Amino acid sequence: MKKISLLGATGSIGTQTLDIITQHPDRFELVAMSIGKNVKLGMELVHQFKPKLLSVLTRETFEQIKHEVPSSVKLSYGDEGLVEVATFSEADVLVNAVIGSVGLGPTLAAIEAGKTIAIANKETLVTAGHIVTQKAKEYGVSLLPVDSEHSAIFQCLQGEDIKKVSRLLVTASGGSFRDKRRDQLTNVTVADALNHPNWSMGAKITIDSATMMNKGLEVIEAHWLFDIPYDQIEVLLHKESIIHSMVEYVDGSVIAQLGTPDMRVPIQYALSYPDRLDFKKQERLNLWEVGKLHFNKPDFERYRCLKFAYEAGRSGGTMPTVLNAANEVAVAAFLENRITFLQIEDYIEQALENHQLVNKPSLETIIEVDQQTRRFVHSLMT
Repeated sequence: MKKISLLGATGSIGTQTLDIITQHPDRFELVAMSIGKNVKLGMELVHQFKPKLLSVLTRETFEQIKHEVPSSVKLSYGDEGLVEVATFSEADVLVNAVIGSVGLGPTLAAIEAGKTIAIANKETLVTAGHIVTQKAKEYGVSLLPVDSEHSAIFQCLQGEDIKKVSRLLVTASGGSFRDKRRDQLTNVTVADALNHPNWSMGAKITIDSATMMNKGLEVIEAHWLFDIPYDQIEVLLHKESIIHSMVEYVDGSVIAQLGTPDMRVPIQYALSYPDRLDFKKQERLNLWEVGKLHFNKPDFERYRCLKFAYEAGRSGGTMPTVLNAANEVAVAAFLENRITFLQIEDYIEQALENHQLVNKPSLETIIEVDQQTRRFVHSLMT
């Protein structure tokens, strides 16, 4: 029985993680969780799963619900609450499913506490990959990927020598606007951008998919997870989302992981690893029904956010921190209808151009640069 702590229980990855736990009550138990703004759903989950620890977003929410929470559940809040959940003594595995750089602190604390990390929070590795991976090695902690692309690569590497890898081929659906030319994106709406053709995800990730920033962040994440140079990581447009990623070896062999687009599969693999469990709810892949698979190379001028991500990753240091922070602020502004879709790219570019690179930054420097970048982008919008 693996005992699970879950950050971001009410989000898309969080609720699907809970579905996996429900499917396998003899294998997994939820012992601690955090919730965000969806307090109503969060309270329903508390009564359903009965964790021993619950963390909420703010002190106000804490005061609002403290009398509704069962006496058997310890209640916490804020950043300290996230760390409490991440390091909960009874948990074996932390599933980090929060969105944004807020996931960094709890991840580092969980590593120090010796927890296995099932990581869906890519911003943690983008923002401070050198620190997270070094600390994981120091404490002998496993970082198990939850993103479908990184889970695919991880599965394709099983039993193989990482030194024999020639390329990682990370697939991308192309997002909501994959069939539109750049000149057709001027007046697209938030509703248009949130209409993903293949996946059901949270709002921020769906927008990142439309700009291809999500794939850029995944390239940086793959670099840190698998210790592969950026020149050996390629993105491949694949609109069916059937091949989740591929690994090419030095002999020219290419191993791919395929499946229907269902995030519960990589989530379950991260939780059950190194075992595989039955997944009765999944729609099985019948390739004769799919018929054809399509592939294209991405155009970096069409998908400028992907270009920014490669450039920031190769520059290293604090550049990926700036990339991520600027993107988070710009996407939030777009979702609030304060900027246009294409302006997301503009604000990220200005933030990157404004920044003076710091090599091998400390955690304190990363946090400072993150905050400076957010203030800078906000100042551009006022």
